[in-house]
Amino acid sequence: MYFELKENRPHGTQKYPFSLYHIYNIHHSFQIPVHWHDELEIIYVKNGVLNVNISGENYTGSTGEVFVVSPGNLHFMGSQTGKVDYYTLLFPLEYVSFQSNDLLEKEVMAPLKSGKRMIKPQLGAGLSDICDNLIALEHSDLTLSETQKEQEIAENTSDNRNNLIIQFEIKGRLLLFFKRVLQSGFILENNTSGRNTTEKEMISYIQQNFTRKISLKEFGNQFHLSEKYISRYFKEHFHITISQYINHLRMEHARQLLQETTLPVTEVAMRCGYENVSYFIRSFKKMYGNPPLKYRNEI
Repeated sequence: MYFELKENRPHGTQKYPFSLYHIYNIHHSFQIPVHWHDELEIIYVKNGVLNVNISGENYTGSTGEVFVVSPGNLHFMGSQTGKVDYYTLLFPLEYVSFQSNDLLEKEVMAPLKSGKRMIKPQLGAGLSDICDNLIALEHSDLTLSETQKEQEIAENTSDNRNNLIIQFEIKGRLLLFFKRVLQSGFILENNTSGRNTTEKEMISYIQQNFTRKISLKEFGNQFHLSEKYISRYFKEHFHITISQYINHLRMEHARQLLQETTLPVTEVAMRCGYENVSYFIRSFKKMYGNPPLKYRNEI
């Protein structure tokens, strides 16, 4: 499974902005490349060992451990063996904030939203029970598509009552999560403001230009670094080469085009920056298991 990077798509929907992703059964080493988003992310290692990098700091998470990625923080994760089962839960902090300007909003939620405070990235295994409850609740609602959820909300049908109750339960569990985090002393002053600025600018530059050829010379000039040094700098900070990162972006863009349009495979390849269609087809099959046309037909 692969994520979008600076995720140009929202997680969930406007009316239901809570999303859960389950990553498992990847029988080989993998790395979800560096990305960030405006939502807060909870990473829960259900089983196995997961390597996590948050704002340049490396962590190793084992069974039951929980991590938090604050909004806007660069992060990536992976496994040397692929023998890991983990969940990521994403939601905007506004989802659990308060309309009233009470003490809890002033002292906890507003500072978290503004970045003045942050949750400690590595929380240990003490919050695994809440994560398990959130997963169970979300799975109980997964029989409905996001469109169906919104339709039920709009129509206010009797069936929608159960959906609304589940959302109350999810918000309640998330508030309990924040309560336990606060009790444990895991809400800290944020002294990392401004960190990762260069790294985020590098990622943004590639994301804005990946559909055309980007030379190391051009990339280095953009950040006033030599070709040799910028290649090493990128690999050291993101554990992936520049070319691998560009290819990942192109593949994800191709996958979206195949899912959302009827463009011919040749046109998809060209729009993603591939001049050689045969190479594009081989690369796509290597990443997703099927050549592009078969992938589209099996969606």
